[in-house]
Amino acid sequence: MAALDKETDVCSFFVQHYRQGPRRSQAFSKRNMTSPYAAPQSPFPTMQPIATAPVPGAFPMPQPGMQQPGIPMVPQGGWLPSNTICPPGLEYLTVLDHLFVQQKVELIEAFTGWESKNKYVVMNNRGETVYYVVEESGICARLCMGSYRCCEFHVYDSNRREILRMVRPCRSESCCCPCCLQKLEVYSGDTLLGTVSEDWSLWRSSFSIENATGETVLIIKGPWFRFCVDVTFKIKSADGAHRLGEIKKEWSGMGREVFTDADNFGINFPMDLDVKIKAVLLGACLLIDFMFFEQKAKSNL
Repeated sequence: MAALDKETDVCSFFVQHYRQGPRRSQAFSKRNMTSPYAAPQSPFPTMQPIATAPVPGAFPMPQPGMQQPGIPMVPQGGWLPSNTICPPGLEYLTVLDHLFVQQKVELIEAFTGWESKNKYVVMNNRGETVYYVVEESGICARLCMGSYRCCEFHVYDSNRREILRMVRPCRSESCCCPCCLQKLEVYSGDTLLGTVSEDWSLWRSSFSIENATGETVLIIKGPWFRFCVDVTFKIKSADGAHRLGEIKKEWSGMGREVFTDADNFGINFPMDLDVKIKAVLLGACLLIDFMFFEQKAKSNL
């Protein structure tokens, strides 16, 4: 019986030890996971975000005269800044502020009075030839309609390459008919650069210089009287507040003035003016010649 009791005690011991095993192992794990040393501290202090005002001058307030994003700025001179897109053949105009237009004398026209095709030479202020201008029109239009004829002007450079084409439709010229006034369109190839449009006026001649979109960028005001030696047409800003240049018909000498209609013109404009508008002003000079000075030789004969 004693041996049996001993075996029973041994079995009870192992059963009790088995039941307490998982609890002891969990306690042992907790004792091992708990470190006796404190966690290391970071050597850098913890930074907290601080709300501060912007540095003075970081966001400047718009001032008068300062260009705003997305809003084109018009200089004090009254014209738009130069466009960086230059049509082929007009690069030389970007550095010019003067042009001289000289009409060639046609001997047949001078002796017979028959209207011939006009030809012009465009020069810089040093007298160097820049462009050649040749009129294209029909003989019937020249003989029957005179200076009111419809025609085209072809502008060539020194390499005989066409760089501009100017189209003048058949229009009237009378203060009593304001619906069909004079007009001239300037093209580079098939691209419209601008238009010269006559404005209706009872006394003083006036023209609008329009860009390709039809917006008036400059105006030209003629003189009150055209009986002077030099006749000046003033080039002004679109609002008329600034005078930017002029187109002047210069005295060509007694012989040329009396017996021919070959005239000399000078064109003055800002150097930083858009090169396309400079080309339109050249067309305005030719239109002015046709409208006011083309028939004077015939009236003197």
